[in-house]
Parts: sequence; structure tokens; C-alpha cells
Amino acid sequence: MERSGVDPGDSGSSSPSLDGLPGSPGMHRNPSPPPSEGEESAEGDAIGNTVYSKHWLFSTLTRLIQVVSDQEGGSGAGDSEAQLDLDEEVESEICKVWDMSMDQDVARFLQEFKAADILLGVIGKSKSSRLTEICVGVLGNIACFPETCQSISGNEDLGEVLLLLLGDSDPPTLLETSRLLLTCLSQPSVAPCWVERIRQQKSVCENLCFVMSSSTNVDLLVKVGEVVDKLFDLDEELMRSWIRGARGSAAPSPGHPTADREPANDTPALDIAPCVLEAAKQLRSDSPDGLEVYMHILQLLTTVDEGIQAIDLPLIGSLIRVLQYLGECQQRETERREPGSEEEAGDNHLKILKDTCCEFLANILTELPKDTVSELVQRGYLSEETCSTAVQSLLSLYSTATRHFLAVLSEVDEKLAEGLLKDFPSLRP
Repeated sequence: MERSGVDPGDSGSSSPSLDGLPGSPGMHRNPSPPPSEGEESAEGDAIGNTVYSKHWLFSTLTRLIQVVSDQEGGSGAGDSEAQLDLDEEVESEICKVWDMSMDQDVARFLQEFKAADILLGVIGKSKSSRLTEICVGVLGNIACFPETCQSISGNEDLGEVLLLLLGDSDPPTLLETSRLLLTCLSQPSVAPCWVERIRQQKSVCENLCFVMSSSTNVDLLVKVGEVVDKLFDLDEELMRSWIRGARGSAAPSPGHPTADREPANDTPALDIAPCVLEAAKQLRSDSPDGLEVYMHILQLLTTVDEGIQAIDLPLIGSLIRVLQYLGECQQRETERREPGSEEEAGDNHLKILKDTCCEFLANILTELPKDTVSELVQRGYLSEETCSTAVQSLLSLYSTATRHFLAVLSEVDEKLAEGLLKDFPSLRP
């Protein structure tokens, strides 16, 4: 799938971009689904213990199939990529199915009715981004229950299409696709099959990196970050392969279940750390929870040698800037409080985030060689101000890492190191 409509710099384009979600379900609540015509409904028409009508649901799904058939027949040969508007009445009805699918009885009924295959066909033929978004959203609701999630996850064709949708140019569709993937990855019984699919589909890594590095949409960045965080937490080998920039199936370590497979061809290196960092930078003032997710991803990267080697110089400087920003936030919070107030200073989320940043930075500084420190100083990432911020943040809990950093710094820039010793005399031998 092409990304022609996702250029964040093309603000004058009429194509969808990754900035903003004007029609997403997070912005506008879908209308409530219809009951099954009250007491006049035929006996047995209700779905499970609900008041929802089987007949109405059949009719709506049938209508949905007709909609995509009409879209396919109504587009010319040169309009294969053109997006069509969804009829408001049709959209309203399908949104009711979206809401209904949050009920377990409805989800189970949809599974028995082979709705996943129907929705797969609709997604494959749809020329409406909104229609695709809603269909993926329904699948995401169905996947919230273990039994129905098992059924969806066993559909190989559906799995392949959903992973390809991560390359879509429509932000709401990307958001719902990411939500569905996270739901499946959070189910222990089906997570391994999804990890394996992702391992084999090289476009997943590059598409997620593209979103992280170019989107300014908070909801989308947070959800994509949660997917990446979950993947790395589930499978260290997948994380290693993404750090190496190879295909998901490439070169697992000895002993891994896929170690006896023939490695796939390598693709050009993908810079995971800068993409994660760019997303974290975008979220730092809008979503403390989202920023915490990305800090945890970066922390996971440092648990393997490849990750430490992949972390570049700007990342260290940016971590220190994050600590500076958090310090400023806490200072503003302290100044905001009235004298004598017993309100606890700072937000708990900010404290958790600061702790994560400090642990991450301490891990890096412990392994930092002299030549890297020298380059950090030369490029301006390590200055009197940034060094002071780092030492002040780390000294109480990570004194070993702080002393190692100071020892290396003294070999590179004795004046800078001496200034730190003056400000923090407890560091003197």
C-alpha cells in the first residue's frame, strides 16, 4: 500500500494525513444499536440474552456486502485508488453493529455467522476509509473475548490483510488496526501466532516506524507505541531483528524455536531508536502515559547488545532534555501550590516517567566508552547544563553509573568534570 497521502509536510493535500482524527470513534461516540423491535419481535429473534435482533443484523450485513459491490461496480478503471464517501444512513447502521459487537453474545453470534469472513471481503473491496475503519473496529470488539479472538486469529487471510493495513494512509483505520493487534497480542493463547505473522511480514516494522517518526496524532502514536512495546516484551528475538533492520524472520539466536529456519534476505537498516524517540518527543507535553510507553520501549532496547549499539548520540542528549523538561514541570507544580497546602508536589505519572528515564540513562552511561563521551561533548550534547541535570537526576539512586560517567568525562574534558565535582562535592573520591 502506498503512503502518498501520509506526507506530514504536505499540509495542503486533500489526501488523508497522519495529523488529526476528525472522524475517529474516540472523537464522536457511535449511536446506540437498535433493539429487536420490542415485544413484537418473533420468538427466537433475540441474540443470546440481549434485545438485539438477528434479523436486523442479517439485513445490515447483507446491505454492507451490497454497498461494496456497488462501490466496485461504480468506479472506473482509472479510479481504483479513489476514496468514496459512505452514505450517512449506511454509516449509521454499520456503526450500530460496531456498538453491538461489544456485547459477548453478539460477538459470539457474529463468529457463528462467519462475520469475520464477510468483513474481510468488505475490507478487501472497500473504497471508503470510514467503512474500512468501522469493519476493523467491529473485529477489534469481537477480539476482546477469548473464544472469538481465537477464531479471528486462526483466519490466516484476515491476519495477512490486517498487517497490510498498517501501511494504510487513513489515521482512524491505523488506530483501529493497532487496537485490534494489541488486543490479540494481549491474549496469551493467540499472541504467539500473531508474533510469528509479524516476524514474517517485513512491512510491519517499516510501517510502524513510519507512523512513529511522522505522525503528530496523539491517540495513534500512543496505540502504536503500545503495540511495539507489547511485541518487544513478548519476543526478544523479534526486537533484535528489528534493531538489526532485517526481516522479522532473520537470524534468530541459537535455541530460539525458529533458529533452524533459513534466514530471509536482509532489508535496508531501519533506525528503530530514532523513530521511537521522535514519537516520545511528540508526546512529551500531550500524553504522559504515552511518553511512559515509549520510555519503556527504549529501556527494552538497552537490554540487548544490539539495542545498546543502535542507540545513537542524539538519543542520550534527548533523554537529558526530557529530564530537564520533567524538572521544569515539577517546579511549576510546586510553585502552583498554595503555601501550607498538603497537596503532593508533582504528578505521579511524571514521577514514574522520570524514574524510567533515569534508569534508562543510567544503563547507557554505565556502558558509555570514552570515544562516545568525547563525541557527545564535541557535538554539544554534553554541556555544563546538561551534565548537571544528568548528575542531579541520577546521583541518589545510580551513584555507580554517575561515578563511571564522571571518570570517563574527566579524561575527555577535565574542566567540565571539575565543574561537576564543585557542584556535587559528594562525588569527590
